[in-house]
Amino acid sequence: METKTDAQTAARAHTERHERFETPSGIELPADFNPSNTDSIDYERDLGSPGEYPYTRGIRRNLYRGRFWTMRQYAGYATAEESNARYKYLLAQGTTGLSVAFDLPTQIGLDSDDPLAAGEVGKVGVAISSLEDMLRLFDGIPLGEVSTSMTINATASTLLCLYVAAARRQGVAPDKLEGTIQNDILKEYIARGTYIYPPAPSMRLITDTFAYCAREIPRWNTISISGYHIREAGSTAAQEIAFTLADAIAYVEAAITSGLKVDDFAPRLSFFFNAHNNLLEEVAKFRAARRLWARIMRERFHARDPRSLTLRFHTQTAGSTLTAQQPEVNVARTTIQALAAVLGGTQSLHTNASDEALALPTESAARVALRTQQVIAHESGVADTVDPLAGSYAVEQLTSDLERLASDYIEKIDAMGGTLRAIELGYVQREIQEAAYRFQRAVESGDSVVVGVNRFQTEEASAPPTLRVDPSVERAQIERVRALRARRDAAATETALARLEEAARGTENLLPRILAAVESLATVGEISHRLRRVWGEYREALTV
Repeated sequence: METKTDAQTAARAHTERHERFETPSGIELPADFNPSNTDSIDYERDLGSPGEYPYTRGIRRNLYRGRFWTMRQYAGYATAEESNARYKYLLAQGTTGLSVAFDLPTQIGLDSDDPLAAGEVGKVGVAISSLEDMLRLFDGIPLGEVSTSMTINATASTLLCLYVAAARRQGVAPDKLEGTIQNDILKEYIARGTYIYPPAPSMRLITDTFAYCAREIPRWNTISISGYHIREAGSTAAQEIAFTLADAIAYVEAAITSGLKVDDFAPRLSFFFNAHNNLLEEVAKFRAARRLWARIMRERFHARDPRSLTLRFHTQTAGSTLTAQQPEVNVARTTIQALAAVLGGTQSLHTNASDEALALPTESAARVALRTQQVIAHESGVADTVDPLAGSYAVEQLTSDLERLASDYIEKIDAMGGTLRAIELGYVQREIQEAAYRFQRAVESGDSVVVGVNRFQTEEASAPPTLRVDPSVERAQIERVRALRARRDAAATETALARLEEAARGTENLLPRILAAVESLATVGEISHRLRRVWGEYREALTV
């Protein structure tokens, strides 16, 4: 029988701290930060005023005093109709931008009736195979009045063209559209795996998109260079900055090589970061990334337009930190992460729902996630002043430390011949794998505490209601795709696809050909297969 003394000893073991104090990036922390143990910070050189180079303190002078960040809840599942209903619900609850999740077949260029899509239709996002699906997805939502983000990479150019075609059906011209496509294929090779083509043609699609949007869709963000999935794969904060900006350098170099001028496309580059649990390191991470990017663009690429120097970013709270155990505790995690993003000056934010470690978010859990942003915006007071943690010894030192660590990684990648070569060598992947391994070992040993998982467990199981996608969704979607093929003008579709294939064998910009194909009711899978004929598919090399 446990005595009172035994219980007190056990309680002390839960509160006493014997670990080495350092951030997840390995930055050792003194007991307190003060002038004697922090680097000398030159205000003009390293901080500057908000809205001024090097943009450490934010890209706009008044930041959230002008308007709040875009509250953009990521959503999409099952059919276009069901996702459309969720978007309308979120808009009614106060969401200020849409963010579309696509299912795995759509992400890798397969139609819903492709044998390889079996079991995956509508599971991790909405199934979109054709223009008709896209029209259903945005039925009753005026595309000239909302900003839409689409998390799509290998098939990003096709989904963008579907969006443009759907807007045209609503009478909205392309130059009135606002939004973002992720369009970041390099991080797929590094951390996620939803690629189709080899790197060279994939980069061509990206630079073609840059050029096309500069002419036709000037308010569209042509890429969202993503550290999010790099962090989800296990990287540290310093690695997230470094590998994201290294990818961005590769995209800028590819665009310049293709003949574009840096200031013609760089203002529409955007970024996508993770918000993790360590509050001060995360705030410093966003500030360090902003400063480092401004310096890279000015000193390396000689950009002159101030907009080319500003790192604009969307943030999503960290899905990898959510636990199936005691899922209600995830509300606290998400709140801390969202607060870090706001204190770090994000332009756009998605907050994960508490039940996402178990399934797609239910409507009520998605509402609480949105309300978390709204409480931070309207009740916390942190949005009332720009960069409120500026001047903190801890935050300024961590900002400098993270910038230094990230710069060291970028120098190593440059020495290898750039990002593509570093990916081919497996360097980036290994660095992330090793960081993930170190973290997992720390959790298993108890050196790193995960509340409810390796400490403060409860015996009772928490089983909140979860959202499930009915298997009938897949059958219905397959029927829709097949019915579309049966009734469309097959000759017109084949002509458009043949012209796309011919263009892919040459050098012309592919976006007009893709747009013509989707307007002829060619499907995502058919367009992707025509490009596969020309370019083949990428197969990851085994590394040791």
